[in-house]
Amino acid sequence: MTITCVSPIDGSVYVTRPVLTEFEAAEAVAKGKAAQAAWAVRPLQERIDLVLKGVANVGAMNDEIVPELAWQMGRPVRYGGEFGGFNERSQYMAGIAEEALAPIEVEDSGAFRRMIKRMPHGLVLVVAPWNYPYMTAINTVAPALIAGNAVMLKHASQTPLVGERMARAFHAAGVPEDVFQNVFLDHKTTSALIADRAFGFVNFTGSVSGGRAMEAAASGTFTALGLELGGKDPGYVMDDADVEAAADTLIDGAMFNSGQCCCGIERIYVAEPLFRTFVDKAVSIVESYKLGNPLEAETTLGPMAQVRFADEVRAQTAEAVEAGAKALIDKSLFPEDGGAYLMPQILVDVDHTMRVMREESFGPVVGIMPVKDDAEAIRLMNDSAYGLTASLWTPDTGRAEAVGDAIETGTVFMNRADYLDPGLCWTGCKDTGRGGGLSVIGYHNLTRPKSYHLKKA
Repeated sequence: MTITCVSPIDGSVYVTRPVLTEFEAAEAVAKGKAAQAAWAVRPLQERIDLVLKGVANVGAMNDEIVPELAWQMGRPVRYGGEFGGFNERSQYMAGIAEEALAPIEVEDSGAFRRMIKRMPHGLVLVVAPWNYPYMTAINTVAPALIAGNAVMLKHASQTPLVGERMARAFHAAGVPEDVFQNVFLDHKTTSALIADRAFGFVNFTGSVSGGRAMEAAASGTFTALGLELGGKDPGYVMDDADVEAAADTLIDGAMFNSGQCCCGIERIYVAEPLFRTFVDKAVSIVESYKLGNPLEAETTLGPMAQVRFADEVRAQTAEAVEAGAKALIDKSLFPEDGGAYLMPQILVDVDHTMRVMREESFGPVVGIMPVKDDAEAIRLMNDSAYGLTASLWTPDTGRAEAVGDAIETGTVFMNRADYLDPGLCWTGCKDTGRGGGLSVIGYHNLTRPKSYHLKKA
């Protein structure tokens, strides 16, 4: 059996790779577990240095990686790839490692030494998505390795070359091949390995249905799971907001990467006095985009990663219009072929009976609604099965914090959106999943506490 990456650029087969048999997968697990103990006893600074050298090696490949990403998942080359965020997150996690992984000293007296150490889980499975394939993978790979775990990376079938490049870069840096393995696995084998307690920790970024499959596989094994699943992230423009800045950031957050961002903006609520100004600005921004081949420098909006993703956005948009929504972007500005290339769209006269305002779209469409006050905005923002981020626009920090406290979400942004701060825990609630990556909490989730109660003679 093989996995196949069909390029969204032209529908051609770009990459095929054979998947491991169950026997081969079990062998890979055994190698990883055997290698992990020696890796964990290496000095922390040595592990940090090797990981950061691997990160730098990825950066040295960036000129090759950028067009490769365009072919695999469609992001325009003009944006230069992901190394900025990839490096920022790695550097931050390396910088806090010593403090985050240090024992918690409870007592060191003449009678007792009592402390809590952070111990690696052992072998960690990272199942990474295609939309930001380098940054989402490194969120777990770097801190897991630094904490003393061995790692198996299973990347999405849409971006199979990403795991290969990361493994090549880290091995060249000196990370042992069995400590960091890139593997190609089908769903059945992945589930069988989890059910067999092959891993001490599994981190999965993907769909809600995928997260449920992970939980089902892990049922009864007590395997620790980190799950970042769907999102329907809102933006709220308050009556005292800088409407121009809000439109610039929120529309970029809705449309960048063809809307295929975990924390992309999928619905916007605007205070009634600012509604028309905001909508006019949003339309002018979107009308300036150029949809086309992502290998061309002038392209600002490339194809979606797969035709079926584009078709789902088309369906949600059409249903909304049929139910009374108004589409503001003229189709003649963005000729498309009905395939992976999908025009951007802004919808008004929308409400929460429409799927486009309730279900994950993960594409270049956003609905905008006017609201009377904070209470109505909070009610609508919470009227969702998801909770990853929310973006609030106001100059009043106290007001933003108060509204943020009332929102069911993992991260509250004020006057920004669609950014992952490695110093803060990346987490969600409801159908967005559970657990937390990056920050000190990321290290705590990639290790287990071990208590020492030492009575001195």
